[in-house]
Amino acid sequence: MATSDAVGRTADLARALRSTLRGEVRFGAAERAVYSQDASNYRQVPRGVVKPADADDVRAAVALCREYGVPVVPRGAGTSIGGQATGPGAVVLDFRRHLNRVLAVDPGTRTARVEPGAVLDDLQAAARPYGLRFGPDPSTHSRCTLGGMIGNNACGAHSVAWGRTSDHLHSLDLLLADGTELTVGGPLTPAGRDRLAARTGRAGELHRALQALAADHLALLRRAMPALPRRGSGYALDALLPEHGHDLARALAGSEGSCAVLLGATVGLVDAPAARALVVAGYPDEAAAADALPDLLPLGPLTAEGMAADLLAALAAAGRRPAVLDRLPDGACWLFLETGGADTAEAADRARTLAAAVRRTPRATVTVLDDPGEQRRLWAVREAAAGIVTRLPDPAVPGGVPAWPGWEDSAVPVERLGDYLRALRGLLARHGLRGVPFGHFGEGCVHLRLDFPLAERPWVFREFMEEAADLAVAHGGSLSGEHGDGQARSELLSRMYPPEVLALFGRFKRIWDPENLLNPGVLVDPRPLDADLRVAGRFRALPLALPYERDGGSLLNAVHRCVGVAKCVDTASGVMCPSYMATGEERHSTRGRARLLAEMLRGELVTDGWRSAEVREALDLCLGCKGCASECPVQVDLATYKAEFLHQHYRWRPRPRSHLALGWLPLWLRGAALAPGLFNVLARHRGAAAVLRRAAGIDRRRSLPALPPETFGRWFRRYRAAHPEPVGATPVLLWPDSMADLLDPAPARAAVLALERLGFAVRLPAGRVCCGLTLVSTGQLSLARWVMRRSLARLPPDLPVVGLEPSCTATLREEWPRLIGEHRLPARVRTFAELLDDHGVDLPRLGDTALTQVHCHQHAVLGTDADRRVAERLGLANTVLDSGCCGLAGSFGMERGHYEVSVAAAERVLLPAVRAAAPDTLLLADGLSCRTQINDLAPGHRPLHLAEVVLRALGIN
Repeated sequence: MATSDAVGRTADLARALRSTLRGEVRFGAAERAVYSQDASNYRQVPRGVVKPADADDVRAAVALCREYGVPVVPRGAGTSIGGQATGPGAVVLDFRRHLNRVLAVDPGTRTARVEPGAVLDDLQAAARPYGLRFGPDPSTHSRCTLGGMIGNNACGAHSVAWGRTSDHLHSLDLLLADGTELTVGGPLTPAGRDRLAARTGRAGELHRALQALAADHLALLRRAMPALPRRGSGYALDALLPEHGHDLARALAGSEGSCAVLLGATVGLVDAPAARALVVAGYPDEAAAADALPDLLPLGPLTAEGMAADLLAALAAAGRRPAVLDRLPDGACWLFLETGGADTAEAADRARTLAAAVRRTPRATVTVLDDPGEQRRLWAVREAAAGIVTRLPDPAVPGGVPAWPGWEDSAVPVERLGDYLRALRGLLARHGLRGVPFGHFGEGCVHLRLDFPLAERPWVFREFMEEAADLAVAHGGSLSGEHGDGQARSELLSRMYPPEVLALFGRFKRIWDPENLLNPGVLVDPRPLDADLRVAGRFRALPLALPYERDGGSLLNAVHRCVGVAKCVDTASGVMCPSYMATGEERHSTRGRARLLAEMLRGELVTDGWRSAEVREALDLCLGCKGCASECPVQVDLATYKAEFLHQHYRWRPRPRSHLALGWLPLWLRGAALAPGLFNVLARHRGAAAVLRRAAGIDRRRSLPALPPETFGRWFRRYRAAHPEPVGATPVLLWPDSMADLLDPAPARAAVLALERLGFAVRLPAGRVCCGLTLVSTGQLSLARWVMRRSLARLPPDLPVVGLEPSCTATLREEWPRLIGEHRLPARVRTFAELLDDHGVDLPRLGDTALTQVHCHQHAVLGTDADRRVAERLGLANTVLDSGCCGLAGSFGMERGHYEVSVAAAERVLLPAVRAAAPDTLLLADGLSCRTQINDLAPGHRPLHLAEVVLRALGIN
């Protein structure tokens, strides 16, 4: 009966919220699933999710939750590592969706007004024209919010120069759980404190209680709160001391949403150096690097970041080793010491001084980088570390083993950091754990993810965490240096603080939130650190069609790759994730979809297994672009998981018409090619075209393609009859993909003419072939295997195979090994550009201006280095768009229900760039989807395949 009452009250609360708020109210299983995790080890299913449209929505939502006795958890980007951005049975307030503006920048006072969901990079962009910036800069700067930064008191790489978020808070606009609103901030004089204490009502009561808390315990607060620049554990009660100005904004920084809801903030800005240089110092190990810091920090570097060789090993194991790593000096651990100045000369001079100091340390090496591009590329490696080290290389485990947070954030006095790191390595060895230390060594803060056996032996997690807490405290340190305590470390605060201080923490929380409605279970009355582990529990063993070779044959292991680093909700880059960028919905992000799949395998929230409507809806807008497979730090591959889901979901069930029409498109095109003129007449006839679209599940706003009068195969037979194969030329096999053969043969014809002029002899397979991509993308995996095996039998065993269509070429390289175990062919498959680049062919210089749209599968699977070198040899002034997927993505943009997302993806970068291009600009787009999207949505701009551009350079018409 109690359960029924609870369900009824939840339904009543949802109805009340929907009838009152302007923003979104989501209490369904899908939304609860994707918000059940942050970037921590924990899974806590919320009661529902509210995305307030404005501050009035926040006020109304908090009031209703208080009326119904339901906890509230404020949330920004959901990248919290301690487990403080979700809560069991709570209503999550997602501020990133709407309350995300930088309201104003005042260069005179060097301040900015922000809403809680404002993203840090947006603030930096708004401040940049004034030569200003916000000082703290965590590695998640492209998606973390100012509200989240205040909640965790975030720091980042430049904290040795510019401190923590709490050092830049001028004022905070707060909403208490009881509806009280007040603004706090800045040090107060005694007279100022008296004025606040004299206020009437709840605000005055609160100020009097806080002042009494400090006044009654001055000696305790002065004695028991460690004086660390990176003390991130517990409440900052020492900010209430008279000598610190009774600064309530500083006291609330790091309170993890447990005391008040932030409605807005005024933050301070700092001068941004006009020029920078980077000193990279190499040492034998991380402890030696730490030992060197006390002599280097007095020279005033802007950063003092540590990065050990273990990190590079994890990067290499993931298949990514940027060339810039060759610039690292010898060593097994490096310090990144950045200098700044009013100009390049000043920054370089400071760098030389630092480098000279480094050289005075025995066995230290040093490199100075003054090229901004090299600096950015090295910093990108450091910033990606939080994602890279979530998988640790293991020769016995393909794809590596997962590494978990928990003890990722400890901090000690910098002069004791070397000893602490040595002792920490010893503790790891005693527990048989591995990890990669890195982080903000200049302030004694160490990031460390560990291969805890959370699912098999969860007690190891507790044992290590307790001993590690004691170790940090023995070195005068803090359990957390910037990520907060959350569920991971709140229980351990008793090992850092005496009982009297813990009692004050409880008193502080009750002053602000006497009903314990705001983020309960963190800091005060904590939930156990080993409860609610997201990998714990029973998961379904559902049948699988794909091998998941990097994940031990387990889809569960594959989706658990997602640890919430949230690069997929970064909208600054064009690659990942196009549908999230279009909708802004968390369930359409890579991590949202991965979490839904994990919940499907768990079977509690998402109960229908492969028949799940929630998972189908979330995956329906996945374009299959594979951007996540290359851009996600842990290579979550939603295109593959989607193919698996569609295969299982529609097994022995009727499929959508679009799967049969567009999944079998090569077959239908072959039939239509028997009478291309008739098909084109029907496609141009309004009524007939409408019938064809409806029958095929194609959106009515999409034009039907015109078939060429002659297929490529027929043209090639005519060509070869008139032009016998060149004697002595290098033979290559051109892959005549179905689209090039039947729909757009111009690139294939151009490739034949260009390659034979350049000394190759082009051959075709002995019969019709198809890569099977359209079947894979629609989840028709059994039929795809049959098509692949049939096509493989028609290929000679030794010739290079040249692919023209990036998606087909990527399928030959990646999907054929996965689906039919063909591991020899991928090494022979080359793109058109790779073939020219491999053979170093001489190319005439065109000297034209070019604009290139890279096909998403080429970016994710094939790479573009060869294309860049060929474009240079052609003398092209080439701009490569950071646009990601064009939005058509094979059949995706053609299907009903996808048009708006498809167009939105194209309108982000691609179409504005095409429309703005000069008339004589060459538009390069090797992908048929990309060319079709441009022709459909920006008519008048004819995009070309690289083969057509090379043919033009050779002067062949």
